[in-house]
Amino acid sequence: MQRFYKSLLPLFIFGLSGLAVHAQVTDTTINSLDADLLNIFNQKNPQKYKVAEIKVTGNKYFDQALLTSVAGISVGDEITIPGGDNFSKAINKLWAQNYFSDVAIYITKLEGTNIYLEINVTERPRLSNYFLKNINKSEQDDLGPKTGLIKGRVVTENMKRTAIDAIDKFYFEKGFRNVKVNIDAQKDTGLENSVVLYLYINKGSKVKINQINFIDNKTVSELKLKKQMKGTKEMSRLTLYPPRDSGGLANPTRYTFSDYLNEKGYLTFTKTKRVLDPYIRIKIFTNAKFDEKKYEDDKEKIIDYYNSLGNRDAAIVDSKVYPNNKGNINIDIKLDEGHKYYFGDITWKGNSKYSDSLLTVLLGIKKGDIYNAELLNKKLGKSISPEGGDISGLYMDDGYLFFQVNPIETAVYNDTIDFEIKIQEGPQARWKNVRIAGNDRTKEYVIRRELRTLPGEKFSRSDVIRSQREIANLSFFDQEKINPNIVPNPEDGTVDVTWNVVEKSSDQLELSAGFGGGIGLTGTVGVSFNNFSVKNIWNKKAWDPLPVGDGQKLSLRIQSNGRAYRSYNISFTEPWLGGKKRNAFTVSFYDTKFANAYDYATGQYTKTAADTSYFKTTGASIGLQKQLKWPDDYFSFGASISYARYKLRNYAISQTLALPDGTLFRNGYSNNLSLRLNLTRYSLDQQIFPRTGSNFSLSLALTPPFSLLNKNLVNSSNPYKWIEYHKWRFTGEWYVPIGKPAGEEHNRQFVLKMAAKFGYIGRYNNDLEVSPFERFQVGDAGLSNTYALLGYDIISHRGYPVYENSDPRVNPDQQGASQYFTMFNKYTLELRYPFSTSASSTIYGLTFFEAANGWYSFKDYNPFQLRRSVGVGVRFFLPMFGLLGFDYGVGLDRYRSGGTLKDASRFTFMLGFEPD
Repeated sequence: MQRFYKSLLPLFIFGLSGLAVHAQVTDTTINSLDADLLNIFNQKNPQKYKVAEIKVTGNKYFDQALLTSVAGISVGDEITIPGGDNFSKAINKLWAQNYFSDVAIYITKLEGTNIYLEINVTERPRLSNYFLKNINKSEQDDLGPKTGLIKGRVVTENMKRTAIDAIDKFYFEKGFRNVKVNIDAQKDTGLENSVVLYLYINKGSKVKINQINFIDNKTVSELKLKKQMKGTKEMSRLTLYPPRDSGGLANPTRYTFSDYLNEKGYLTFTKTKRVLDPYIRIKIFTNAKFDEKKYEDDKEKIIDYYNSLGNRDAAIVDSKVYPNNKGNINIDIKLDEGHKYYFGDITWKGNSKYSDSLLTVLLGIKKGDIYNAELLNKKLGKSISPEGGDISGLYMDDGYLFFQVNPIETAVYNDTIDFEIKIQEGPQARWKNVRIAGNDRTKEYVIRRELRTLPGEKFSRSDVIRSQREIANLSFFDQEKINPNIVPNPEDGTVDVTWNVVEKSSDQLELSAGFGGGIGLTGTVGVSFNNFSVKNIWNKKAWDPLPVGDGQKLSLRIQSNGRAYRSYNISFTEPWLGGKKRNAFTVSFYDTKFANAYDYATGQYTKTAADTSYFKTTGASIGLQKQLKWPDDYFSFGASISYARYKLRNYAISQTLALPDGTLFRNGYSNNLSLRLNLTRYSLDQQIFPRTGSNFSLSLALTPPFSLLNKNLVNSSNPYKWIEYHKWRFTGEWYVPIGKPAGEEHNRQFVLKMAAKFGYIGRYNNDLEVSPFERFQVGDAGLSNTYALLGYDIISHRGYPVYENSDPRVNPDQQGASQYFTMFNKYTLELRYPFSTSASSTIYGLTFFEAANGWYSFKDYNPFQLRRSVGVGVRFFLPMFGLLGFDYGVGLDRYRSGGTLKDASRFTFMLGFEPD
């Protein structure tokens, strides 16, 4: 009987939709049924019934109370039958959850005006697993999280559709525009009411941009327009039969070979390229993938380019992307170039601080110049640039934070546009609250002393830029995330700033070890604490794991090459001695020993041999570097005093340096007491990967003229007991960004580094040779180079071994023992490109051209007699390990007829520092 009661629900549901349902039962069954329950939907007059009980059946995962709540029917509710919509609303609400494949409501019992209900649901299957078919493992790993398929969730049509859309988008961005996805749902026999989804993916072939056609471009060539499209490039092509595709906006006019000859196109590169383009197009470093967003951006760049040429009315009339007969796509862009306009009269209004004539000179636009809206806005400072030099920068550097400037077109006649530039100067703003956030390890005063944005001082845009540069040069923070959050307060004419920083590890660790070859134990242990705190050394709570935060630098390094070499180095730098001014105080100590430890008699490295022939250096230095105010505060002046004691035992420091008795200087002591003065101008925007700025340094190191003070020193048994010299060094480096950055793409900008270096060491007394120490070694610079410990300046030259002769015609590989120069020149051009500038790693690649040489005297000096090299390299800066890099250089003057490129090339590896 209860089954028959349930059959009343379909009658109710379909009755709502106007469909007739016939139920067949036997007479015996009908006679036994409750007549009132049978006729409940056939009553002529609607009656109200009270819900006495609700049961939920068919649910496996969902709670009964939850489903009745969603259905909106509760015990005690009054329901009108027939004519009420309570049941239909309840079914719709449950159905809208997308969790059920069937929903039914039954009246199971009637007692007077009380009815008993049963809500029966059939739950949709849940996802037990899914598999992406016909793609490789890497794509599966990347694509899986993007599909939105989550195990245990109810499988709905919307879930499937979302997964297909995600797959389409994933491959669309990779250039696959014809992706097809089929989903097969199979029951999981291991889990109740669960399915496994198999997604069969057919990527099709990758779609590339075959051709970009411009229509109605009469004044600007197609090649120039294509050059403006940075993110939309054509694919390479090599064919004798160029495709002739249809379906575009128009059939573009083809530039024929006859046109090329008639116009004498062979005299110009652009026309030659245009006639060859249908047949030969080589695009090695460009991606021909079509990206919708980049395509839209590139169309705007085309219009911007026309505007820069004076065509302010230029517009794209129509554009179309359509497939060609090879399965790739063509792009047609139809243009309306408009007319060329020129600047007319430019007047100023609202300026009281600066005169019209000064603003006109700074603007740099004259009547009759080609109209260029981008140039006008740049000169006005509508878009802020770090280099400044615009009208807004002039005002904002003098405190006018609320300054506004708007160019208004006052007249357009023929091809000329007159402008009135309205200025609202506003009040001068001053810094109010200067806050620092994000410094978890570095103490606040270390950052605050670098800031130019001081409370009470006038607002200055250049001070903000300079402060950002100084914080970046601390190297304690992620240079890409130094963010000054500036909040103006117009009500009182002040401005607040919060300097947001993100800490990064600036300490460096160097570890290496080895054993073998008879040389013994070799290895290096080096640490550099670049944000050290000396005053907290005895504070146990500050060791986490080291006392840090005061911006001091402590370096310790121990290196051993068995019995052949060992070295100890320690240095400490306080960048703000006294805490009030930028006075960098540095003290260092080092001790090295280089020994001829190989015993030729035994064929082994022995302690006896190492103690018989060696060169030992012990030294210390103390110095102070002070920031200057003139010519500007990028300059600094430093002075340091150093002392080194050289001990030689059966070790010839030079094969040509003879003592008065005619023997080589190979035993005894030499002392080096020197004063070093240096003048530096440092304006790089950051240390690790500078993009702008320069670094100039001029230094002079000199010893007392001992031989002039003591005439007997020249003829003594050791005239080099106190060595004497005056040594000059100059270094100039410039960094120039190449190209125009856009938005967040600035960290992907090429940077050109140009450098020039010069060195000279002279003597006071012509009766003595130039000091055998402190000379210049030119060539090489890798990890294998150990000559620096002998007291020479190592001047790297990538692609060359250490060379002794200044004549480029002499191959350095065929020379004998190196002789060290008293002069050198070096020039470098380096093009850099950053792959990563994150706090975890800075990685960039480079190509270089170098030219260098060394000479023994001014008599031999020839600044144009240089050895040249070219090559490529890469640099890795890791927080804990510092610099790791290598270069592959080809010495152009090492290449000989009949030789190979390998014979003229050389790998150079770097660890810890960039060679000079």
